[in-house]
Amino acid sequence: MLGSLAEAEDIVQEAWLRLGRADRAAIEDLRAWLTTVVGRLALDALGSARARRESYVGEWLPEPLVEEYEEDNPTLDEAVSTALLVVLERLSPAERTAFLLHDVFELPFDKVGEVVGRSPAAVRQLAARARAHVEEGKPRFPADAEEEQRIVIAFALAWQEGDHEALLDVLDPEAVLRADGGGKANAAGKPLLGADRIARALLGLRRAALRRGQVRAGRLARVNGAPGVVIVEADGASVVSLTIDAGRIVAVDIVRNPDKLRGLDGAS
Repeated sequence: MLGSLAEAEDIVQEAWLRLGRADRAAIEDLRAWLTTVVGRLALDALGSARARRESYVGEWLPEPLVEEYEEDNPTLDEAVSTALLVVLERLSPAERTAFLLHDVFELPFDKVGEVVGRSPAAVRQLAARARAHVEEGKPRFPADAEEEQRIVIAFALAWQEGDHEALLDVLDPEAVLRADGGGKANAAGKPLLGADRIARALLGLRRAALRRGQVRAGRLARVNGAPGVVIVEADGASVVSLTIDAGRIVAVDIVRNPDKLRGLDGAS
């Protein structure tokens, strides 16, 4: 709903406090009650979050959830992928809420209507519009585990070795790179489009790190359930999430804002 671990934790804490003050005997379905309360709180938080993100320095990306990379055991599903969360940012708060509560958490339209303050019919339309946007943003031909591992390893090696041609081999010609530094770490101010521009930018980051004499410790990881790379340098970390479609990388999302990487081993 929010793309922010800290904001999500605040919402859950507030919902727990409200449950403590509620008449438990009057709650017929605890799961539905909690989902509704959390949904309303998150919907309210989305409005203020969108206002803050309008003044955010550079691109805003969701906070990364980083887990160990295991070829045959992705531990998170596409409901939290960076690619999906980026698409959700383009939706209105009501559309986002309707889609997530109905399509992801399987809440009936009448219950979703109670959260967003709309009729079930209106909520059905909100979810349909959101679903269409989400489908447009999904990979048409996602990689299986074997192809995914081959591509992410090839990407990581090409970047590490400074191989421009090898990067072009794994990047889709119309790929996009988004980088989130939050004004606190070097990052592109707006998305970069095209494989060649992305390859040059990535290799530029590598050369700059080498000039500074920084040691780059990298590892494969799952970032919001998708394949990625974690790079730790002397002055901070970068978490890279990759979106793969039809055998090529179509999106490279890099989070460098230290405020979003506080729980990451080796990050400042």
